[in-house]
Amino acid sequence: MAAEKWVYMVTAQTPTNIAVIKYWGKRDEVRILPVNDSISVTLDPDHLCTVTTVAVSPSFDRDRMWLNGKEISLSGSRYQNCLREIRGRAGDVEDKEKGVKIDKKDWEKLHLHIASHNNFPTAAGLASSAAGFACLVFSLAKLMNVDEDASHLSAIARQGSGSACRSLFGGFVKWEMGSKDDGSDSIAVQLADEKHWNDLVIIIAVVSSRQKETSSTSGMRESVETSLLLQHRAKEVVPKRTLQMEEAIKNRDFASFTQLSCADSNQFHAVCLDTSPPIFYMNDTSHRIISLVEKWNRSEGTPQVAYTFDAGPNAVLIARNRKVAVQLLQGLLYYFPPKSDTDMKSYVVGDNSILKEAGLDGANSVENLQPPPEIKDNIGSQDQKGEVSYFICTKPGRGPVVLPDQTQALLDPQTGLPK
Repeated sequence: MAAEKWVYMVTAQTPTNIAVIKYWGKRDEVRILPVNDSISVTLDPDHLCTVTTVAVSPSFDRDRMWLNGKEISLSGSRYQNCLREIRGRAGDVEDKEKGVKIDKKDWEKLHLHIASHNNFPTAAGLASSAAGFACLVFSLAKLMNVDEDASHLSAIARQGSGSACRSLFGGFVKWEMGSKDDGSDSIAVQLADEKHWNDLVIIIAVVSSRQKETSSTSGMRESVETSLLLQHRAKEVVPKRTLQMEEAIKNRDFASFTQLSCADSNQFHAVCLDTSPPIFYMNDTSHRIISLVEKWNRSEGTPQVAYTFDAGPNAVLIARNRKVAVQLLQGLLYYFPPKSDTDMKSYVVGDNSILKEAGLDGANSVENLQPPPEIKDNIGSQDQKGEVSYFICTKPGRGPVVLPDQTQALLDPQTGLPK
C-alpha cells in the first residue's frame, strides 16, 4: 500500500422495491432470516433511489457515515455485519493513475467514509432502508473489488435490512427464505427484468412522509410472538401464493397479479391487527384509496389497478397500462386535490409527463375534473385537501449501477468529506 495520502472513491445508485408478496416476520433476528418467501417489484431509480459514495484513504482515522447530510453512528450491529462481511471478501485494488495499490489484507486496517442520500422520505414506509443497505453493500463491493454475483451480495445486504436483498436486482425479484441456519441460502433471485412487463405504471400516494410509530423491526418481532394468523400465513398461505405470483409475472397475467397483490397486502395488515398490542400502519386515507380502487375494478369487470401497502399508510398503486394510469391519476386528484397554492409539478413528481396526458398541466385543471363515473357510492367528496402529501409516478426499473460521473459523488475527492 503506497504511503501517499490518496482518496479512492466509488459512487453507486440503487433502487428501492415494493413487495407484492410481503416479508413480515423473522425466524432469526440476528441473521435476518424470514419466516416466508417474498416477491417484489423494483421501482425506477430515476424516481426513487439511494445514491451512496464510499471512499477509502490511509488518512482516515475511523469509519464514518453521513445519511442525508447528517453524520450517523456505524456502531449498530446491522452496519457492522455488512462492513465485516464485505471486508472479509475484499480483493486487491490497483489504480495506477491515482497511485493507489491496496492488497487484500490491507482492507482490515483501512478506514472508510460513507455518504448516502435518499431522494424520498426515510423510514416512512417507502423502503428507504432497503435501498440504503443495498446501495451500501453494492458500492463497497465495487470499491473493494469483491468477486461475488448479485445473489451472493444480496445475502450480505439482507443482514442490514431484510428487504434490501431484493434491491440488488431490477424488475421482479424473489427473496428465497432458505432453510439453512447460517442463512447462506436466504438470497434474492431475479424472476424477470424490468423490460419483461413494461406496460405497468406505478403511482404512489404519499399519505404521510413522517416516521412511523412502530418500526418494522419491532412490529415484526411482536407479530411473530403474538399473532396466530402470522403462523398460518407463513405455513399455509404464502408458499402457494408465491408460486401463483411467479406464474402471474411470467405470463403477465394482470388479473391474477392484482388479486394476489391486494389479498397479500390486506392479509399482512390483518396480521398487524392480529398482533398484541395491535399495530396500525394504514389510516383513513389509505382505506379510502382501497375503496376507490376496489369499486373501480369491480365496475370494470376486470382488474385495472392493483394496490399494496407496506408498513405505513402510503398506497402503491400498479396500473395495468398507461391509459389506466392516466384515469387513475384523474380519479385520485378528484378525491385528493392539492391545496390551492400547490404547484402541480411538486404534487405529482417522478414521471410527471403524465400530467399533460391527464389534461392536468393547467392552472384550474383539477377544479374541472369530473367524479369518476363508475363510482356511484360516495367515498369522500372533494374536501380531502392535504390528506395526500404528494404523488409519485414511476414504473418497474433496473437494479444498482455505478455512477462514473464524479460530479454525482457525495464526498469530496480530495478530502473524502461530504461536499
